Amino acid sequence: MLLTSELCYLSRVTFYRRNLPHWHPSDKTLFITWRLYGSLPKPREPQAGKRISATVDEEFLRADAILDRAESGPLWLKNFRIAALIVNALQRGSAKFGRYDLHAYIIMPNHIHVLLTPKIAVPKITKSLKGVTARAANEILHRAGQPFWQDESFDHWIRNEIEFAQTKQYIEHNPVTAGLVERPEDWPWSSASQNGQKR
Repeated sequence: MLLTSELCYLSRVTFYRRNLPHWHPSDKTLFITWRLYGSLPKPREPQAGKRISATVDEEFLRADAILDRAESGPLWLKNFRIAALIVNALQRGSAKFGRYDLHAYIIMPNHIHVLLTPKIAVPKITKSLKGVTARAANEILHRAGQPFWQDESFDHWIRNEIEFAQTKQYIEHNPVTAGLVERPEDWPWSSASQNGQKR
């Protein structure tokens, strides 16, 4: 049986499911990842009699590793103009429009990680960011009307300060882990780079 305090807390959590479960407790920081359309190979069907038992987090880490070492598929975020417009959109959503507090971000060649505390509904945040950046990026690429981002995003809510620090480090060290740079601040489209410039 749930206690009254637990019921009050649960009433402030938004939950929905598409292909992935999405838990969005109010006033909690979220780690959100989205990727380019077609950037992962289509999943293979499990062989008869074999069960897939990986958790959502295990599947995320597996997919992120595939994205990090991708040499084919769309890599449009390597384009300086596209990466810069995405950084600008992320920063504007926080500083100008006040939709969230932006704590960390990284623009990789085919995916994005952000750490933010939402001030409005998360689907509104992702829809706005994806819509604006997809239109502008497709204009740069001369592919208007084509899908740019994969529809669904991965998200995970941060439980405590230790997880916050670990997630921020995971985000900012992503290009180091992927072998793209030696230091996080060397990757120009990241909060680590922005913070290094302010020092």
